[in-house]
Amino acid sequence: MSMACLRQALSLAATGVCHCPPPLWRSTSMFLLHRGSLCSMGWGSVLSTVAGGVDDREAPKKKQLDPRARSTVSSVGRKIHHRHLQVIGQHGEDLGTMHRADVLRLMDQQGLKLVALNENKDPPVYQLMTGKQIHEEQLKLREKQKNKAGPVQVKELSLSSDIASHDLDTKLRQIQSWLDKKYHVRVTLRKGRVTNTEPLESVLEQFIQRMPAIVGFVSKPKLIRDGAQAMCTLRSPSEKELRQQGLLRKEPIQPPATQSDVHDANPATDSTNGSQVQQ
Repeated sequence: MSMACLRQALSLAATGVCHCPPPLWRSTSMFLLHRGSLCSMGWGSVLSTVAGGVDDREAPKKKQLDPRARSTVSSVGRKIHHRHLQVIGQHGEDLGTMHRADVLRLMDQQGLKLVALNENKDPPVYQLMTGKQIHEEQLKLREKQKNKAGPVQVKELSLSSDIASHDLDTKLRQIQSWLDKKYHVRVTLRKGRVTNTEPLESVLEQFIQRMPAIVGFVSKPKLIRDGAQAMCTLRSPSEKELRQQGLLRKEPIQPPATQSDVHDANPATDSTNGSQVQQ
């Protein structure tokens, strides 16, 4: 359409050159040149876009779901949206790929419920469970989510190397109360007024040994500030550390029994035997 208009304008300009005065001819020619440049620019941009096929707009990214993420454990009921399923048995055995009608029949026969394990796989993975198993899995998942690692609050406590015994016990009880709340405790020991030749880290270790319960270390006692202070960071003990400490505890050794102890323990038997001998 625009090319036809351009040709018509050119023909009119050519016929009007002889009949128009020079100023009008110049303005007409400038108008035609300007319009021709605009048309060429417009068609060039359109043709380049069609030929290249490149669109500067980026397609929106789809949010990827983690197939291993499992927020809940619950029965899907009898509404199974997938036609074929990979089924795990009640005791963890792989039953292979089954049709959903066969799965429903197996659920009715054994009185089991169907739980989705991974719906993003092909075929999706489901497991047959009892109501008790589902409840236990829900408790495990709840405990796992509760124990997720998060930012740990760090408490700080400072004391002197010549602290009185009563004050030290008060400080240690305060540390233990923080550890019971799963806090970390940074303990700083500074030199006291009384001159003590024992290294500060050794004094700090002795103080920690007086704790009312077993503790774990994030960082063990070490010197800081050019030996002017000692510092350590405490935490609650792990199950492994508690187990190791329990194995180190030994039962008190009982002394061996003597003949006099045996004689005192069984006086009736001895008297009976003596009476029998006298008879």
